[in-house]
Amino acid sequence: MDYTRRLAEFCTELTFEKIPEDVLHKTKLCVLDYIANVYGSLELEAVNSVAKCIRALGGSDQATALGCGFRTGIQNAAFLNGTTAEAIEAQDGLRFGGNHPVCAVIPAVFAMAEAGRNSGKEVIAGIVAGYEAASRPAAAMHPYHTLSGFLPTGTCGTFGAAAAAAKLMRVDADCMLNAFGNAGYLLPISMAEQLMGGYTVKIVQGGQAASAGIMAAELARAGITGCPQVLEGSELKGGFTQIALRAEPKFDRITEGLGEHFSIMDIYFKPYTCCRHTHGSAQAAMELARENDISPGDVEAIEVDTYGVGVIAVGKGMPANGTFVSAQFSIPYVVAACLMDGKLGPAQLTEKRIADSSLIELSKLVTVRMDDELNRVYPDKTPSRVTIRLKNGRSLVRQVDIPKGDPRDPMDTPQILGKLREFAGTRDKARIEQIAEMVMDLEKLSSLDELASLI
Repeated sequence: MDYTRRLAEFCTELTFEKIPEDVLHKTKLCVLDYIANVYGSLELEAVNSVAKCIRALGGSDQATALGCGFRTGIQNAAFLNGTTAEAIEAQDGLRFGGNHPVCAVIPAVFAMAEAGRNSGKEVIAGIVAGYEAASRPAAAMHPYHTLSGFLPTGTCGTFGAAAAAAKLMRVDADCMLNAFGNAGYLLPISMAEQLMGGYTVKIVQGGQAASAGIMAAELARAGITGCPQVLEGSELKGGFTQIALRAEPKFDRITEGLGEHFSIMDIYFKPYTCCRHTHGSAQAAMELARENDISPGDVEAIEVDTYGVGVIAVGKGMPANGTFVSAQFSIPYVVAACLMDGKLGPAQLTEKRIADSSLIELSKLVTVRMDDELNRVYPDKTPSRVTIRLKNGRSLVRQVDIPKGDPRDPMDTPQILGKLREFAGTRDKARIEQIAEMVMDLEKLSSLDELASLI
């Protein structure tokens, strides 16, 4: 079966009128959440360094570097806006694919739509198509693509960005198919080593995917051809899944329910600025902190039991001279920050906070273990159990099976709006409310110019 062609044809044929009401609403929440992440990420010094780098490149003023106060070329804007979507690690995600489609898709859409003056309806269709193109290949390869050493946000995200960009160009199915083929050639390797080592270049993976996806679509429009079977490959054995996966892909996930079930409906949102595998522990620790008067000096030990993938991905402690990336992917740091601060947002990832000796000492009391029972229910559930043992002999226990933000325990519109307001910090409140109103009426916009300028 031509899986790549079927996905490309679907993305080409999708129109705003074919999008169900619940999918439309979820898409708007994804945009609101994206803007919140842009604001939150700009609290990090590394992100501002990327912004300075992009600004210094100069170029045209076709698109807005959101939240940064300048305009630049389409690809540079997409690169920076993808970085700000990713860096704070509070971006949306797909549990079934281990990826974060927002980081590539929406930055590509914003940049292309500004330059092409696409309508709000076209923007929505572009986002929905992009999420399908990013998430379905990721689901076909999950979890073995990541276990093979790649980060699907960057790799599979490029297909999503290419689909979204080509969609806004109003291309035909053959051109869309070439955009997919080109994307497979241009996509970043997105080495998992960078994340696991805590290196801050990890934050640009969404931006690189957004930029590469736009280039793939632009080249397709210019007549450059790409492999029409780029996802499944051929007898030549050079297809994307053939070279980026140490297992057999589940190709049916690329086309199963295509046009009937939209992958964006499976997207979760994050209340905390850390890897999703830490969220069960974060929520449990936060609830215990709210319900009990816990002083760090009263804590004897903290035990976190979770599933195997969680232990592998985020079970390690905070290393000496660790970065905010190290903190985002460390259950010990996350639990300690939740107990000490009662929250986990942008402020808990600043250089000053992650260097706090009292916080690091508390994190050293956290032990992370795999629990067979919890591992057995993964990936249907992503459970974690936190046990806090106090010096007076008392033990506090809380287990979270489905962390907040999952479609089964969703963050609703008021909660996403609350996240936007919180991450906006001291920015003008009236302006933030205006942005929120425009996003919730996105289909009524004739262009993104005003919205982008407000952000």
